[in-house]
This record gives sequence, structure tokens and C-alpha cells, in this order.
Amino acid sequence: MNAYLASVIENVKTKHANEPEFVQTVEEVLTSLEPVIDQHPEYEKVDLLNRMVEPERMFTFRVCWMADDGTWHTNTGWRCQFNGAIGPYKGGLRFQPNVYPGIIKFLGFEQTFKNSLTGLPIGGGKGGSDFDPAGKSDSEIMRFCQSFMQALYRYIGPDVDVPAGDMGVGAREIGYLYGEYRRLKGAFENGVLTGKGFSYGGSRVRPEATGYGAVYYLENVLKHEGESIEGKTIACAGFGNVTWGICKKAAQLGAKVVTLSGPDGYIYDPDGVTTKEKIDYLVEMRASGRNKVKDYADKFGVEFYPGEKPWGVKVDIIMPSAMQNDVHMEQAKKIVESGAKYYIEVANMPTTNDALKFLMEQPGIIVAPSKAVNAGGVATSALEMAQNSERLVWTEEEVDKQLHQIMNTIYQMSVDAAEKYGLGYNLVAGANIAGFQRVADAMMAQGIF
Repeated sequence: MNAYLASVIENVKTKHANEPEFVQTVEEVLTSLEPVIDQHPEYEKVDLLNRMVEPERMFTFRVCWMADDGTWHTNTGWRCQFNGAIGPYKGGLRFQPNVYPGIIKFLGFEQTFKNSLTGLPIGGGKGGSDFDPAGKSDSEIMRFCQSFMQALYRYIGPDVDVPAGDMGVGAREIGYLYGEYRRLKGAFENGVLTGKGFSYGGSRVRPEATGYGAVYYLENVLKHEGESIEGKTIACAGFGNVTWGICKKAAQLGAKVVTLSGPDGYIYDPDGVTTKEKIDYLVEMRASGRNKVKDYADKFGVEFYPGEKPWGVKVDIIMPSAMQNDVHMEQAKKIVESGAKYYIEVANMPTTNDALKFLMEQPGIIVAPSKAVNAGGVATSALEMAQNSERLVWTEEEVDKQLHQIMNTIYQMSVDAAEKYGLGYNLVAGANIAGFQRVADAMMAQGIF
């Protein structure tokens, strides 16, 4: 390996030994950049890589909120403004009890490359809290969001940092966050948050965008192989917005998602999540707060597998779409044994490094990386920002058309970047290189700071 590259990776491993998610994603990305670094010795001269793996700024704050019974609770909040070389920091807020600085950094680093791939002027950021919204009342969530924004609002803005939703932060939470921001600022700066309700500046298609974009990317991969999505079976995880969007778009195009998962296990529906009733029920499940995929099995009379993951079910396409590190080596081997030809990552870093390497080495499997596949969500968020700045509202057709074109471009950029550096049809390396190159060019042009 290139000596400079190896030294940066080793530095990250040492410095962030207690943040395995961050180390994992940095190692995966930087390793694939070796042919680029070899051809650009000027990067080492200005220590570009060590600057790129260090957030521009990251801050921590306390969030105090009152429960309905009158007791007070204190959580921790974080915002990582990772890289603003190509635009205002952009990335979601995640409310989950397992959130800690390592997850925020990993997500911010990934977001930087993902946002770069869209071709839109947005930098990378991420934030969140170890607050668990499960089982909380609307009033408790509102009070938490208001307290969270009271600490955050000084450091964000339409041209500074534009948060969005992520796991645990949906339209309800975004509404409470924006309401408090508006009260504190005394201005209708609705471009400061994306994923908003349509009544106050949200974009058409945004809830479905990540799932829709993943399917559009998948269509490009299938086309490369001379195949069509029609008639294909898909294994997904989760049942949130992303999987819901995949189910909707896949059904429209004649494919079917046959698995969903949750903390309690997974379901297998041989007829697919294809009817309006089934697709709408995912929204109902999510809104219930129960977080149990077994509800789908009970409702539609399909098989439920408690405590298991759907990786190994015989399907054409695997689309892990729930959370990071969902697929380990054990599941990767089952995927190979199942005969699936396409492994399309959708969630942020859903595959451990060893499992991803193993899958990429299999001659019968095509692997596509999440930073490219799931970029449709942030791309549509940037389109929402554009609408807000222009005081315009675009139709669903206009947004969907632009989303489709962006995903086609992301795919082609990844293919072209891999071919340019002699890597063949390597979508993982191609996405890393294409995302890196744009950020690197901007950082080099702006000087060392």
C-alpha cells in the first residue's frame, strides 16, 4: 500500500481506537483510493488525507427535557460539521440510544462523500442524540426537540449547516425542531432544515426519495447486465421510510420486496409488499411506535422468523436497508449460498469490512455501495433547499425526474472513475474515488486551513 495512505489509516486506527464505526468507514474508503493517491503526490505534500479524515468542527451539548410525569432528564447532543469545502454542511440528525461520537463521525465522513457524488453544492455533516424516542409521548418528544434546538440553533443556517432527519427523526421531529428554530430566530428560514412537512416548505417525494433513488441506481446496474427489474425478487431490511420507498418504486416497476425486518426478527411474504394496502401498512407500523415487524405477519398471514435476519432468503437482489453493520461474515456467506446476484447496499455502511470484501471477491455477485445507492435522499433534500431559496414549489413529477437523473449520473460517475484508474467495473471503489476527487479538488483550491 502507498506509504502515505497507510500512515493515515494507521493514525486513524490509533487515534480513534474507541470509535470502530469511524475507523471502519475511513479504512474502507481510503484503501480504495490508492491508485488516486499514487498519481497525486501533491496530496501528501499538503497532508490532504489527514485533514480530510478530521472533522472541521464537532461539538457536544446537553439536552434537558421534562417527561409527562414531571421528572427531568438529561441527554447528550452532538453535531459534526465534517467538511464544508463544496457547500454548507448537510446531513441528518439521529435520535437513538446507541448514538455516540464514533457513530456521528462515521456518518459525517460518509455524508461528505455521498453529498459530493450528487454533484450538488452541499458539504458533509451529521448529528444526533442518545435520546430514545420509542415509547415517548408526542409532548415529551416535542419538549426534547425544543431543548435540542435551543442548543443547536446558533450553529446552523441555510448557508451554514442544514440538518435533516435520520433514524428516530421523522417529519414530526423535524416540525418540532423547525418550530423552535423559528421562534428563537424570529425569521422564517425554512431552508435551515430539510425533510419538512409540505405545508411549510417540504418537497414532494422527500419521504420516499432514498428508496426511490436506490431503485433507480439498481436499474442502472441491471441494465449493465442486460437485465430488467421487472419480475425480480428483493430482500430488504427494516420497514421505515427507506424500505417503504423501495417497496413503492419496486412495485411500480414490476418487482417485489419479499422480506422486511425489525428488532424482533423478519417476515417473508412470497407475494411481495406490492399492494397499496401492504405498502400503506408500513406507514401505520412505523407510526404505531411498537417497532415490531411481526405486526405485518399477523396482519397478512405470512411467515415470521423471530430473532433472525433475512440474509440467506433465496431472492435475486439483496438490499440491506436498515442500519450499519447489519451484515457480518456469517450473513455474507449465507447470501452467497442463496445464489443472489446483486448486493445493493442502501443503509449507511450496512456491511462489515470483512464481509464486504468477501462479497466483492465472489465472481457471481455485483456489489454497489451505500454512499452511492442511498444518495437520493440527500439529493432530494438539496432540491428542497433550492425550492426554499427560490420560494417555489415543484411538482412530484419535476422532483422525481431530477432525482432519477441525479441517480443515473451518480452511477455513471462511479463507473467512469473506476475505469479511469484501471479498476474495471468496481462500483465501490468508483464511488469512493468520484466522491473524494470533487472534495479534494475544492480543498486544494481553497488553501490549507
